[in-house]
Amino acid sequence: MADITLISGSTLGSAEYVAEHLEEKLQDAGFSTQMLHGPALDEVPQEGIWLVVCSTHGAGEIPDNLQPWFEAISESQPDLSQVRFGAVGLGNHEYDLFCGAIRQIETLLIAQGAQRIGDRLEIDVLEHEIPEDPAEAWVMTWKNAI
Repeated sequence: MADITLISGSTLGSAEYVAEHLEEKLQDAGFSTQMLHGPALDEVPQEGIWLVVCSTHGAGEIPDNLQPWFEAISESQPDLSQVRFGAVGLGNHEYDLFCGAIRQIETLLIAQGAQRIGDRLEIDVLEHEIPEDPAEAWVMTWKNAI
């Protein structure tokens, strides 16, 4: 099993690029990783460390490629007490529900018993032309909290 399972949800690809960049940085730091873009629930180990990287779509919605995973957790309510996770959201502060998708995911994971590691990172794409930059700075601190 990988040390860290990265789960990304993206509409236009930005969150996917950020997740891939973070995977590279974590591998450079000696972690083994598994990358899952829009996985099914049964593809994700129900234990260990997850790093969820997700953009917000529309009016605070979860991207289409991650929606089935989110709904499967909501409906089946698995015991995630053996999961610890980090959360990175991408959004646009001009929308009312800035980073709404990652907040929904975080709330759901915690409700199922998962424990968040460190603070959630919310990246405003209007302030960060290259969202990988603040994500890289964040992951350097986050990995030390594991």
